[in-house]
Amino acid sequence: GNAYYSKKDYSQAFNYYTKAIDACPKNASYYGNRAATLMMLCRFREALEDSQQAVRLDDCFMKGHLREGKCHLSLGNAMAANRCFQKVLELEPSNREAQQEKKNAAALLEYQRMADFGFEKRDFRKVVFCMDRALALASACHRFKILKAECLALLGRYPEAQSVASDILRMDSTNADALYVRGLCLYYEDCIDKAVQFFVQALRMAPDHEKARLACRNAKALKAKKEEGNQAFKNNNYEAAYQLYTEALAIDPNNIKTNAKLYCNRATAGAKLKKVDQAIEDCTSAIKLDDTYIKAYLRRAQCYMDTEQYEEAVRDYEKVYQTEKTSDHKQMLKKAQMELKKSKRKDYYKVLGVGKNATEDEIKKAYRKRALMHHPDRHSSATPEVQKEEEKKFKEVGEAFTVLSDPKKKVRYDNGHDLEDDVGNPGDHDYFDANNIFRAFFGGHSGGFTFDSNSGPGNFFFQFG
Repeated sequence: GNAYYSKKDYSQAFNYYTKAIDACPKNASYYGNRAATLMMLCRFREALEDSQQAVRLDDCFMKGHLREGKCHLSLGNAMAANRCFQKVLELEPSNREAQQEKKNAAALLEYQRMADFGFEKRDFRKVVFCMDRALALASACHRFKILKAECLALLGRYPEAQSVASDILRMDSTNADALYVRGLCLYYEDCIDKAVQFFVQALRMAPDHEKARLACRNAKALKAKKEEGNQAFKNNNYEAAYQLYTEALAIDPNNIKTNAKLYCNRATAGAKLKKVDQAIEDCTSAIKLDDTYIKAYLRRAQCYMDTEQYEEAVRDYEKVYQTEKTSDHKQMLKKAQMELKKSKRKDYYKVLGVGKNATEDEIKKAYRKRALMHHPDRHSSATPEVQKEEEKKFKEVGEAFTVLSDPKKKVRYDNGHDLEDDVGNPGDHDYFDANNIFRAFFGGHSGGFTFDSNSGPGNFFFQFG
């Protein structure tokens, strides 16, 4: 056994030490040797049993206590390890290896303390940091690996978390903690049905596994509430759908992907209920949870279009098109860009006070009202500032009527084309154009006119000369 151990053939060394123990089962050093071999094979639990048997046979067997302490340390039991190293130092106070291992045990306890505090404060990155350092000292501790994996899952680092859990399950397929973490990753990736299967399996292995029980309950409740909301939406019961999505969002704040979908679903219901501002907020919440969620960008962009926030709509459509260069997305972006361009021009519909679907007669009536309201002669006794403002409005009313009363110009305007050449050049010429339009509209008279200042609003008489 010693010969094979020195050649690092630990499997053969194990076989021969086992034969030695069979031949002489009361020899402490034989158990100690086999424990050392098992440690080299990373079979720390078996090595712990052999080292404990060695010190039972000989309580003064220093190497047996040292190996027992190392096994405890590798398995993450720092308190037990510390007791073993203390025993070694009682037998051999100058033993430097025991002194160093005692420091390692103290460091492990501190990492555990920091990790527990971090988990309580939901500082999962800190827990991962502490567990990485703890595992450098306790490489065989499944408990530390599971805690790290759970925190990786809570941080959204699902492939890493699943890798750790899978490694443990390869060694122990009945490990309830590893089954729970696998389920947790699936749950957070919105694969709820598969997640429930793992949670149920974990509870089968460990019926008192509280985290698996809570996660299983949340997963089932979340799935049921989301499906209920979807059904209400399909039935056009948007108020009920909105409320059900709200209730679903309260079930588990940690489920990022599912909650992102719930926020987007609630935004869709909100938009149907004309709660556009809330819909925008919900889409923003969804994007904060998942910045790759295309549906949330599209929904928010449409809400921005509905509220004439075209710059924001263009920004969202650009994000979508950069991610998915489809013809539909390109068309949406172009439409938003066109509306943005149109929004930066004068809104002739607003100038006349009519809707964008106004008829020819409605446009004429609106022009009549606004032109009379802002004509400079009506404000001849006002302050210079008011006169200037009213003259400006009078010109704008003339511009608006020039464009909207001409079917060809109106189509070009509605399609976002520039119309500077159609409404005159800046300067005094605008005033004469506006007066010419006014005279033409009111029967082609060329003379001046006065307003009856004693009449009520909108009551005018004209004196032509």
